[in-house]
Amino acid sequence: MSQTSLKQKKKNEPGMRYSKESLDAEKRKDPDKTGARLSTQGSQEIPVPNTDSRGNIVRNQWSRTSRSPSTGAPSVDEPRSRNSIAKVQLAPNSTATSRTSSASPSQHEASPPPQTSEKLSISQTPQTRPITPLDSQPPTPPEPEPNSKRTSKVYGGSEPWNLRETRDTKEGQLRDYAHSCDSRELIIPKSHYPRTPPTEWKSYVQRRLQYGTSVDVDQECLSEAQQRQRQQMEEDEVDEAYWTSVSMLYEKIPSCARPRPPKPKHAITIAVSSRALFNMVDDRRIYEEEGLEKYMEYQLTNENVILTPGPAFRFVKALQHVNSRLRDLYPEEQDLFDIVLMTNNHAQVGVRLINSVNHYGLLIDRFCLTGGKSPIGYLKAYLTNLYLSADSEKVQEAIKEGIASATMFAGAKDMAYCDTQLRVAFDGDAVLFSDESEHIAKEHGLDKFFQHETLFENKPLAQGPLKGFLEDLGKLQKKFYAKDERLLCPIRTYLVTARSAASSGARVLKTLRRWGLEIDEALFLAGAPKGPILVKIRPHIFFDDQMFHIEAAQKFGTITAHVPYGIAQKRN
Repeated sequence: MSQTSLKQKKKNEPGMRYSKESLDAEKRKDPDKTGARLSTQGSQEIPVPNTDSRGNIVRNQWSRTSRSPSTGAPSVDEPRSRNSIAKVQLAPNSTATSRTSSASPSQHEASPPPQTSEKLSISQTPQTRPITPLDSQPPTPPEPEPNSKRTSKVYGGSEPWNLRETRDTKEGQLRDYAHSCDSRELIIPKSHYPRTPPTEWKSYVQRRLQYGTSVDVDQECLSEAQQRQRQQMEEDEVDEAYWTSVSMLYEKIPSCARPRPPKPKHAITIAVSSRALFNMVDDRRIYEEEGLEKYMEYQLTNENVILTPGPAFRFVKALQHVNSRLRDLYPEEQDLFDIVLMTNNHAQVGVRLINSVNHYGLLIDRFCLTGGKSPIGYLKAYLTNLYLSADSEKVQEAIKEGIASATMFAGAKDMAYCDTQLRVAFDGDAVLFSDESEHIAKEHGLDKFFQHETLFENKPLAQGPLKGFLEDLGKLQKKFYAKDERLLCPIRTYLVTARSAASSGARVLKTLRRWGLEIDEALFLAGAPKGPILVKIRPHIFFDDQMFHIEAAQKFGTITAHVPYGIAQKRN
């Protein structure tokens, strides 16, 4: 048989599926189609990867972006599955036979068709596929896991193998980084990140200098308005941090037990001068001998030196004890003693006075520093009920203004005083009562005085300068009586008079009864000295209008207060 007949026989063999004529016919049918597409049961076309005779995937060798645009792909009609038929159409202008067409029929029959048991994903157009050179070999797909349900050798995903490998590599790196963080393998030097102790607060400016800023702004590039706005924002942040720290500090400090002062319209205001409250004898001598400037310099130099107690110190302490007892019985009580420090000192001396007041725990919240002028004009503005001073001239001015006043004198001896009870002793005539009887005794003698008192026994005496203060004490006493605290009342009043009880005592007691006032103890001495009696009483203050009684009581250590009122002052 000739060679020509053998060739014709091979062409007509049933095993040979592809011929040159069939290729030419396919080219004429659809010259515009290139590549291969898979037609499934649905209306969507899914690209099928090209394979060689051995079943390996060949990509992009005949694409439109290939280096050889004239090379086309042969058509392959093979069944992919029971539900799908693959249609492969050749690209136009194909003049060469592909590697699969040139293979022998036995090779075509031996190579098993690729299986597609798993449904393919959404189609990917040829334009989105990465461009690979002709001489590069396609990557080998990974082997399926043993327990995996996937059995297809063809990768049906929508992304190429090289992209998937890159993604897997990144995921592995992330897993390794997370594992190293969990196992604390990532160690950062502490010097790079300084830590502030929790108890130490630093301002915004300090923290900014410590850590720096992520963006350094050139101040010259900013306008003046922007610079002011930036500066204002920084100042606001510093202020906010400051007030936050202050609020945290006050939260840690225990609550203060200092009570609020009562309202002036309800309070019993006791105005005390600085020389009456503290011992300022040496300070006064510097003022009189060296002048005001040296006095001011001395006070500023010694503003942290605590002043020693003066004659009115124990009296003020006893007033505070009464307030404390009243607040225990009546938490919302407003009828309390309110002490005001009223002095003609300069305001620069106020620092030393404040330090001394706080040192002794005195509840004095209101100060009046007049800077050399007389403070008498402020007594009515402060609604003063009693004014105590070491200056007799100012006391006389206050008496003329109708304000109860007295000049304080310290005792010549130290005496123990009761800390739980306020004890106040009064003389009768020209102190609690008017000086009517004093006029008769001084001008007509004692006999006329006794006859006058017997004749006017049922006529109440006129009130004296300290009558209002006794009323205030009696009002507070009744508050304790209402709580059944008569025997434990922290206020006790005394009447220490030179009158005789038999001849002139009845008019005094009837006058107090008419006024609605109660006196706890009435001592009629009939002209005897008062000093020994006062030593037994040990009052915090003793009011009298005559200086010889004041001097006699001072010798025994009694704290006295002279009331410059009545006819006795004119005679002296």
